[in-house]
Amino acid sequence: MTEFINRLQKVASNPNAFKKTGRGIERETLRFTPGASLSTKPHPEGVGSALTHKYITTDFAESLLEFITPVSNDVDTVLKQLEDVHHYTVSHMGDEKLWPLSMPCFVTHDDDITLAQYGESNVGKLKTTYREGLKRRYGSVMQVISGVHFNFSFSTEFWDELFGEQSEDQRKESVSDAYFALIRNYYRFGWLIPYFFGASPALCSSFIQGRETSMDFESLGKTYYLPYATSLRLSDLGYTNDAQSNLKISLNSVNEYVDGLNKAIRTPSEEFAKIGLKEGDKHIQLNSNVLQIENELYAPIRPKRVTKSGERPSEALERGGVEYIEVRSLDVNPYSPIGVNEDQVRFLDMFLTWTVLSDSAPMNDSEMACWKDNWNKIIEKGRKPGLELKIGCQGERLTQKAWAERVFEDLLVIAKEMDRVNGDDAYQQTHKRLSAMIDDPELTISGRLLAETKAAGGIGVIGCKLAVEHRETHLAHQYRFYTKQELDTEVERSVQAQKEIEANDKLSFSEYLEEYFSYLK
Repeated sequence: MTEFINRLQKVASNPNAFKKTGRGIERETLRFTPGASLSTKPHPEGVGSALTHKYITTDFAESLLEFITPVSNDVDTVLKQLEDVHHYTVSHMGDEKLWPLSMPCFVTHDDDITLAQYGESNVGKLKTTYREGLKRRYGSVMQVISGVHFNFSFSTEFWDELFGEQSEDQRKESVSDAYFALIRNYYRFGWLIPYFFGASPALCSSFIQGRETSMDFESLGKTYYLPYATSLRLSDLGYTNDAQSNLKISLNSVNEYVDGLNKAIRTPSEEFAKIGLKEGDKHIQLNSNVLQIENELYAPIRPKRVTKSGERPSEALERGGVEYIEVRSLDVNPYSPIGVNEDQVRFLDMFLTWTVLSDSAPMNDSEMACWKDNWNKIIEKGRKPGLELKIGCQGERLTQKAWAERVFEDLLVIAKEMDRVNGDDAYQQTHKRLSAMIDDPELTISGRLLAETKAAGGIGVIGCKLAVEHRETHLAHQYRFYTKQELDTEVERSVQAQKEIEANDKLSFSEYLEEYFSYLK
């Protein structure tokens, strides 16, 4: 506690340490029809090129939209940006709506899902082929689970106060070590995120059709649920990868992490080799290794650095160290038209600051397994009164309520410092609202959603109701950050950029792939 307070006081001595925090949000959501089916229409033409648009793209499927904000130093700004791009997109979608839940509904077969299309360029074909590989490896239905990713970076001033004067190489090493310390603490305590913000306690029966599960579901018509579940999206039924379960990628340093990642990319998979690489002239996966590319690694949090042209993520980390982290454990918030709200952002500000300022010892595989067990307990029965979690691997136990209260004592200290810098009480108000959820788990998003699902008669009913409400909100929205002209200009720029990329290709796709993966040889 004393070391944590000392570190906090160090960084808080400079107001810009907190004022210049970097945040960006990526929100995924499925387009669906008035008849409650997954959209089969192409990416809306009026929103530009999914390959090159800065803010509006697609993820796995043509119907799976992804909205991206640039980095912002202000909480309100990043939410305004997200609201504006939602409004612009919905205005170009006709009568289609955005599915407000993480878990898909009304999807009966993989073939109902059209892979995202990015044009005729080699880079566009690579993105679609990668998705074809994901489909062949894991199935398409799993790939259209939606989430919210939160990109976060501490300011230069934060590191200056924490580390003092350093050479460029020393700072690079110190910052990378600090981010990996954060990541280890995220695995230790990040179960708080699905506890508060998990929003998938129930799912449509169509999602698990033909899939084996050991979960003892209760049913409500075509809805399956667990009475105390928080985030089935993060469970073994959700966005997971059994083929990666044996990967032992160290989180103790950037070098060990990159070495583990590179090993996984180079490790052949007997299972994926059976799929083959081509059907006739069509490429059906990029390669048959455990990971086709680095992005295939599923993790609740990732160390990141902005890549240069042609650079792989691991090469960027080796070159410049960790620049920011990507939090990937947020379900889509069904009660927010943009899938995330201010309390979630402010909680992550406090929590990630706490994880980096708190002690964080190196972590071995055995300890990692203990922490993953805690996550699984929260995911499947996190709202159960008296639920006990492990404290490391020593056999000690603590209830989720008692442990959350301990963490929240520190978070309140951080909230007060952040509010002092900003001249308001926004962080303390977030702390107060979330503290009430520790005392009463049914106030959490999963608690509210499950109660409403039972009252309505099914998760599909709730999803459709919220989708209608959110569509009306988006259509009535007035621009708060961008202008319509700015977004129109970005559409035109993105279309032209895709044309230029396609015109500049000189290699066949097979030649391009051979050159792209030459580092594997």
